Amino acid sequence: MESQMASKQPDDAELGQSCSKRPQLDPKASQPPATTSHHAAEKLDSLTEEDIKDFKDALEGGRMAEAVSKIMENLKALDKVCLDIAVTGECGSGKSTFVNAIRGLGDEDDGAAPTGVVETTTLPTPYAHPKHPNVTVWDLPGIGTPNFQPSFYLEQVKLSRYDFFILLASERFRSNHAQLARKIQKMGKHFYFVRSKVDVDLEAAKKRRPRAYNKETVLKQIRDNCQQCLQDEGIDSPKVFLLSSWKLNKYDFKELEETMEKELPRHKRHAFLLALPNISLEVLQKKKEAFQKQIWKWAIISCGVAAVRIPGLSVACDVTILMKSLSKYRQNFGLDDESLKKLAEQVAKPVEDIKAVIKSPLAKEISRDVVLKLLTNAGGGALMVAEWLTSTVPIFGSMLAGSISFGTTYYMLQNSLNEVAEDAQHVLFKAFESHA
Repeated sequence: MESQMASKQPDDAELGQSCSKRPQLDPKASQPPATTSHHAAEKLDSLTEEDIKDFKDALEGGRMAEAVSKIMENLKALDKVCLDIAVTGECGSGKSTFVNAIRGLGDEDDGAAPTGVVETTTLPTPYAHPKHPNVTVWDLPGIGTPNFQPSFYLEQVKLSRYDFFILLASERFRSNHAQLARKIQKMGKHFYFVRSKVDVDLEAAKKRRPRAYNKETVLKQIRDNCQQCLQDEGIDSPKVFLLSSWKLNKYDFKELEETMEKELPRHKRHAFLLALPNISLEVLQKKKEAFQKQIWKWAIISCGVAAVRIPGLSVACDVTILMKSLSKYRQNFGLDDESLKKLAEQVAKPVEDIKAVIKSPLAKEISRDVVLKLLTNAGGGALMVAEWLTSTVPIFGSMLAGSISFGTTYYMLQNSLNEVAEDAQHVLFKAFESHA
């Protein structure tokens, strides 16, 4: 089935061929512009009122190709936003395991960073996200070596290339962490203190004092100790996140994710959210919201192609748009076979049990035949959306084909996104239903 899926999924070149009548579109371009203005970057993740006004003006002025071209460029630019995350810490702190976990990989998976009981990283090593190659997690050399010097270290790892730093410690935070944090802060970069392996500490505490053991008390002691160590080193009001790379769905990963997301530039959040492992309902909801912002844009492109009166062009473009978007939904919500298999191995459950809770046919197969069938069945909902569109943008009243095409694409993508997101929730519940 995987080989069949690979042959069926459209690429940017195919999308460009289906919509080839629009000027200024270059879907084959693989590199983003050398520079992007801050204003343009801030508008990548959603259409503003100004965008919608420009679109209406273009429609009323008969410049449909111009309007669609702007939207296509917006989508392309958003997909190419790069995010570089640096992970560092002392030898034995679990850097490489964390690098793997945040990319949704185990230590033995293909593409995983090598791990071991001794320092395995001597140079900054990039590890691309397996599903989002524009997101790179860098495994930096350990900072606990005798020759470690913060200034030299930052020159060696090229500080400017990273969007933020994660500083790991598996025991107490030391002066090395504080020195590095101050250097990073001086350069205007964000950093986050992460205390790793707290699951090991909890198990040890439980074995030492089984009758007096209290999980929350132990976690508070660990957090207070880490914060005190950093304060002793001159770090004001440090915030420490407690994590286990083996159990990202527990402890403070949610708080860490929310903090990083909030402090990222707006145009980088989309890449960050989609690259997150599907470990909580909150992550699934945020991914759904990120994709919802794009539905309006794809519907506009569909509308624009429908306005070009070439037999078969509109349907061909709609099918390609839908196949591309639905394939992204399936993959990003972890409903592809490879993701489900990895999840089953992680929770030690048969993959068939997890697949059994999936209801949407889109989670099982996305082919032209499936999409064409769904398009045929989408007529009623599409007409309702088209009616709304013609009342919102009056010019569509004289563009029946465009409004119906818009409605069909919008309705299809919205319904499909709802189905896939709901299935992802079912999978998450099934996978972790018996895990405390």
